Amino acid sequence: MHELSICQSLLAQVTDIAASRGASVVARITVELGPLCGVEPALLASAFEVARAGSCAEGAELHIEIIDVSARCAMCGATTRVQPNRLVCGECGDYRMHLVSGDEMRLRGVELRLPQTPSVLTDQASLPETRLCANPAAVL
Repeated sequence: MHELSICQSLLAQVTDIAASRGASVVARITVELGPLCGVEPALLASAFEVARAGSCAEGAELHIEIIDVSARCAMCGATTRVQPNRLVCGECGDYRMHLVSGDEMRLRGVELRLPQTPSVLTDQASLPETRLCANPAAVL
């Protein structure tokens, strides 16, 4: 189950983000998963329960957003949403497609609880582009 090691890496990044902003507690973590990234959402959620123990995200909620698979057609140039197991152009029906999205795992947002205030700081806009990928051959 590689989802546990993925959660450990995710929590390391989240811990660094929390520390850099002076937060003591992480309230929520949002990740985007593409159907072709090789990560099973249910297993990721289960692994998160184990990995978060004893961390600043111990009480955090993991929110998983599934993103669509989209591809660009080499023949007509259209970018369309496609099924993960059927990469066929939605415009012209050609099969020569280049994947645009759907194979990534991305840290989308982190909600932090600051020690001096009971309010939650949502720090989604200033997060650096972070792509976590189960496929080591994928380009980050």
